[in-house]
Amino acid sequence: MAKLRGRGFASVNYPTGMNLGGDPSQALIHATTTGTFVVSLSSVDLGQGIKTIAAQCAAETLGLPMGNVLVDTADTDTGPHCMGTFASRGSHRVGNAVIMAAAEARGVMLEVAAEELEVDAADLETDGSGYVMVRGARDKRIHVTDLAMAAHFKQGRTISGRGVYLKEPSVPVPETGEMDPDSCQAHACTVAVVEVDDETGVVEVLELFNTYEVGRALNPAMATQQVEGGAWMGVSHALFETTEPYYPLRDHGPRDFSAYLMPGPADVPSQHSVILERPAANGPYGAKGIGEMTANAPIPAIANAIFDACGVRLTSMPFAPERVLRGLDALRMEEPC
Repeated sequence: MAKLRGRGFASVNYPTGMNLGGDPSQALIHATTTGTFVVSLSSVDLGQGIKTIAAQCAAETLGLPMGNVLVDTADTDTGPHCMGTFASRGSHRVGNAVIMAAAEARGVMLEVAAEELEVDAADLETDGSGYVMVRGARDKRIHVTDLAMAAHFKQGRTISGRGVYLKEPSVPVPETGEMDPDSCQAHACTVAVVEVDDETGVVEVLELFNTYEVGRALNPAMATQQVEGGAWMGVSHALFETTEPYYPLRDHGPRDFSAYLMPGPADVPSQHSVILERPAANGPYGAKGIGEMTANAPIPAIANAIFDACGVRLTSMPFAPERVLRGLDALRMEEPC
C-alpha cells in the first residue's frame, strides 16, 4: 500500500456576459455639496468586489481620488436597471456603465470649474488629487469641494451623469445557428498536484498552479483573491460536495451544513497564481469577467491528476474515496494473473 502522487492540468475559456435583450446595466452618478461623487447601482456585491471596481472606474474617469467616490448599491425600486450579478458580467457591464456616467459628470465638473476660474473648459485637467487646474498653469486651480459648492449654491447646477452598457441583441441565424452570445472570452489553465492513498482511496490536493488571462486586472489583489477563492470552490466540488450522493435515489442526502462536507483549513492546498493581461477592446479599461470560471478548471485538473497518480479515470463528482477504491479494484481485476 502506498500514497501515489500525480499531476494533471486543464484549461478553459469562459464567456463574459450573455445576450438576453442586450444584457444591459445602468449607472447614475452625482456630486454632493462636498465633492463626493455618489455612484448609484442596482448591481449586487456578492463579496466579489464590484463596489470597489465601480469606485475605481469612477475615480479613474473623473480624475479624482477614490476617497471622493461613494458606491451605493441600492435596490431595483430606487436604483437604475441591472440584469443581475451573474454570467461573470459584473465588472464588464457595470464598469462600462460607470465609466460612461462618470465621463458625463466629468464634463459638467470641468464646465463648473471653467466658470469659476474664468477659462475655457477645454484647457482644464485633473491632477488625481482632487484639484482641477489649467493645463500648463498648475497654480491656477480649484478643489473639487469648492467647485461642488459653487455648482450647488452659486451656479445652480447639478454635477451628474448617466451611463448604460448595452450589447446589441443577437439572435441565432436559423440556417446555421450562428449568433454572438457574449462580449469577450477569458482563459485559464490550472495544474493540480494530488496524492492518492491506494489503501483508503482518500485524495489530497497538495498544490494548485493557476494562470488566468483576464483582459486587464483592474485590481490585481482582488483578482488573485477571486482566482484562489474560486479554486477552493473547485476543490470542494471535486472532492467533497454532493447533495444527492446516490442520485437518482434521495437516500442519505445532507440536511444541514453539519452533514454537507466542504474543505476546511487543513484541506486547502498551496496555490501559486499568475494573472495575464490581454485587454479586451470592449471592456472597462480592458477588463474581462473572471468570476465563475475560477471554480471550473481545478475540477478536471484534479481528475487528470488522480488518473496520473493511480490510473483511475473518474467522471462523476465528488471524487470520493469509495469511487477511487472501486476504480482501483477494477484495475486490479483487469491485471493478468
